[in-house]
Amino acid sequence: MRTSLKALTASATAALLVAGLAACSSSSEPTSSATPAANTCQNVKSGATSKSVKVSGEFGADPKVEFSTPLKVTDTERSVVITGKGEKTTAGQTVGLGLAAYNGTTGKPIAPSEGYGTSAPVTAKIDEKAFLPGFVRAAECLPVGSRAVLTTTAEGAFGQAYEQLGVKQKDPVVIVTDVRSVPPAPATRATGKPVAPTPGLPTVKLNAKTGEPSITIPKSDPPKETKIALLKEGDGETVQKGDTVSVQYKGVLWRNGQMFDSSWSRGEPASFQTTGVIAGFTKALEGQKVGSQVLAVIPPADGYGAAGNGDITGTDTIVFVIDILSTSR
Repeated sequence: MRTSLKALTASATAALLVAGLAACSSSSEPTSSATPAANTCQNVKSGATSKSVKVSGEFGADPKVEFSTPLKVTDTERSVVITGKGEKTTAGQTVGLGLAAYNGTTGKPIAPSEGYGTSAPVTAKIDEKAFLPGFVRAAECLPVGSRAVLTTTAEGAFGQAYEQLGVKQKDPVVIVTDVRSVPPAPATRATGKPVAPTPGLPTVKLNAKTGEPSITIPKSDPPKETKIALLKEGDGETVQKGDTVSVQYKGVLWRNGQMFDSSWSRGEPASFQTTGVIAGFTKALEGQKVGSQVLAVIPPADGYGAAGNGDITGTDTIVFVIDILSTSR
């Protein structure tokens, strides 16, 4: 059975993430905050090869694609078949696409098309480090409502993932992409209504621009049991056991207020299953609604235990402020 483009995309993205994690783990130096992708596109020009591909059918519907075989490909070329009137895509942006790919030697589909007709668009990031490079080149810097043809090699289309599709590195490939939507930007901070603080627990002040919290520890002994308090109450979906959540968070030590971890410092939210973190963090997430901001005071028994973790000693109570951005199951 042939690999679908959506499945190939998912596996290629996972491989890129694993490679990135391996690269990070090989260095003893801390990583700096993530830098957003530059708002620029590669200059992929139209040429005789891309122009020779005839594409018909309505935008958003499965395209009918015709070209002479074998197609001769010497460079990557892009021709815009339909120019849309919507928002123009930018580097680093997440978009919804229709995807189709064809073997330039045989003229046959390499894999079933995805994201056309009544099917939901395939969600993709305009970043060749996060998505298949051929589809990035096809969709970047085009208005929503556009359809483009890209001609390139198998490697130019799929990167090293071409091997999963049974094509060779230099085989010609035709890609047709419909830029169907630009989903709303995901939340980067809690949007719920403020809740009165709980006396005796740490106080939190938010940066007006970014939402990043500053946490002030009271001059008292920490509680002996985990304490969970709402700082903002959201009205979104309730987080269930085992859900995968996207959150912003900051963690500090009760004994001195020192920060030991922060998604804000890394420049992007974190995603994980509620069952894959320390018990106190799980308690802070499950049962809460998306859009909420939660304060969690976690003693060692619900944290890292007697062994501790890095700067966290075996006797440390830790404090988290958590913004719950989304949940899925």
